[in-house]
Amino acid sequence: MPHKHKATPKRVFINNIDSYSSRNVAKFLCKAVLNAMDEEEEEEEEEGEEGHLNQAFQVVGTVSNLSDELPPHILEEYCHPGKEELLSKLMECQVIIYNISQDADQVEEASWAVKALHDHREDFTSPKIFILISTVMTWANSIPLDPEDPELPFTDEIFYCRKAHPSFKKHIDLEKVVVKVGKSIFSTYVVASGLQYGMGEGIFHFFFKESWLGEASAISIYGDGKNIIPTIHVTDLASVVQNVIQHQPRPYYLLAVDLSNNSMEELVKIIATVVGPGNTVNRPFEDIYLNPELTVTEIESLQVNLRMEAVNVENLFSIHWHCESGLVDNVDLVVEEYRLSRGLLPLRVCILGPPAVGKTTLSSQICKHYKLHHISLRDTIYKAMAELVSRRTEVAAEAQELLNTLNESMDSEGSSFLQKNVLRDKMTSNQCRNQGYVLDAFPNSYKQAEDLFEGKKDMLPPHASSQQFVLVLDATESFLTDRVINLPEETVQDLGYEPEKFLSRLAIYRENMQEEKSVLNYFEELDIIPVLLEPATSLLMRKIFTTMGPPRTYSPSPQEVEEEERRIAEEKMKKEAEERAVEARKEEEEARSRAARWEEWTQSSEEVRMLEELHMANLTDQMRSYLMKSVMPTLGKGLIECCRTQPAEPLDFLAEFLFRNNPHDHPPSGEDSSENPDFPALFD
Repeated sequence: MPHKHKATPKRVFINNIDSYSSRNVAKFLCKAVLNAMDEEEEEEEEEGEEGHLNQAFQVVGTVSNLSDELPPHILEEYCHPGKEELLSKLMECQVIIYNISQDADQVEEASWAVKALHDHREDFTSPKIFILISTVMTWANSIPLDPEDPELPFTDEIFYCRKAHPSFKKHIDLEKVVVKVGKSIFSTYVVASGLQYGMGEGIFHFFFKESWLGEASAISIYGDGKNIIPTIHVTDLASVVQNVIQHQPRPYYLLAVDLSNNSMEELVKIIATVVGPGNTVNRPFEDIYLNPELTVTEIESLQVNLRMEAVNVENLFSIHWHCESGLVDNVDLVVEEYRLSRGLLPLRVCILGPPAVGKTTLSSQICKHYKLHHISLRDTIYKAMAELVSRRTEVAAEAQELLNTLNESMDSEGSSFLQKNVLRDKMTSNQCRNQGYVLDAFPNSYKQAEDLFEGKKDMLPPHASSQQFVLVLDATESFLTDRVINLPEETVQDLGYEPEKFLSRLAIYRENMQEEKSVLNYFEELDIIPVLLEPATSLLMRKIFTTMGPPRTYSPSPQEVEEEERRIAEEKMKKEAEERAVEARKEEEEARSRAARWEEWTQSSEEVRMLEELHMANLTDQMRSYLMKSVMPTLGKGLIECCRTQPAEPLDFLAEFLFRNNPHDHPPSGEDSSENPDFPALFD
């Protein structure tokens, strides 16, 4: 069979292609590319392994920021191009899609684009299609068709009667321009989209996130919640756009809404039930303006109250609907898309090991890092019993007796019916289904695991988008005994680590692990390979984080990042202040020490100086006495005689005079030089 000629793909331009709505439209068109062929072509492609599917569309568009790596659904992207450059890019495309359903700041650019293309239609090398994805907010203030029949829906057949919300006047003005400028070579369409949901969520993301985080006891419904919200799954919106491109229908205005007509209350309640705590609370609508995660445009859109029917879409196209009956009827599918699109995959971890090996400490560290919920048999039962007592005080004694029975049986071979169900209720709660959990020190035997999980192939059926890990800590008996000995007495009693109980529990654990079918065998049968770990090692947490990978939860919000940065800055300032205070105290102590040493040294030096001065004074007195008595008389005479005679060699003269008149040679009468042995004669 000769190879059939493949059509040249159409080049499609989409604005803000990195935004929620436009991104999903682009992805859908690229997926549709893979199926945009007839059966004969598909068979030919299957026969030719080296062949590639015939592309129907090549998607290009503008972005807020250029990607480090071009997404697979985008052929080219342009970041803030000038009008001249943008027009040249638009002229290269056969289909131009401007999406203003979420980005009001794109209205002006879209208005310029459609007018510029209309003005240059004579330069077209082939027909072009311009599709404006608008919003049902251009219908928000429309007058009811029949005041006596409030449930009568608006249809796109009467689009000329629509009245816009005051904040969407520019949108409806642009819609009118788009419908008006359409010509044979330049086909223009308006697709008025309902509030979009699915694939990670757009306008409803706040309610999904608040429910998923589980921090609020009840999810807020702003106002009475009775207003009807026209909605459409973003995939179905993309499907409508694709049908417009392929069929180019005669009506130029189409509503894109599903068949749901759910109220705001119904939407929030189903989200809270499936994802969150299950409880809702009505708040004054004014409170919604205090929510930093919702824009003014989104807040105004959530007030819309319209019953709508997409007559043109229903009559003109054979759409394979993704969620034709709306969010409420397809909530499980939408929630699964939300988790996958946002990367919110729960982690389920089971930590096993002998008593006192450090399972609870490790569980707490993992829960903190991955934002998981800590589940232990003891704490879960205590909490369940406390709730039972608070609800039914008349059976408090029975509840306490049951609690005592459960506590006694917690270390037994099997697990009681109530144990199993209390744990399972906790594990299947929305919080644990959303974020995941760490199951601390349970199950301990094959039978306990079998009873708890009932042989399911998932640690928390039926949700499949999850990861399971079994971490096993082990240590020698001497290591465990040393840990128990060093624990506070109160902790030992609270955990039941008294010598006899501890050794008994350790023996039971060792026995369970040595059985032919142990709890580890159970997990291995489910293709969950246990990870063996050594406690109290410096690389323990690093190995766990490497094994389990990064957290699969929400990144901090801008407010949380700001708060965390503020907290870190405060801690840094506090630490620096403490370090400065310590340094100041250290310098002050050193200064006092130096002063004390200086004073001591000064005092010591003064005493030494005084002793030296006293010694020198005594020595001076002795020398003076000696000189005055033994030297100065003779020397004075010699000097006088030298001055009188003024010899040519005065020093020689003086030396001879002293030698001749040496008192040692001629001691005075009655005086012996030997009486002064410390001062010998000047000359021998």
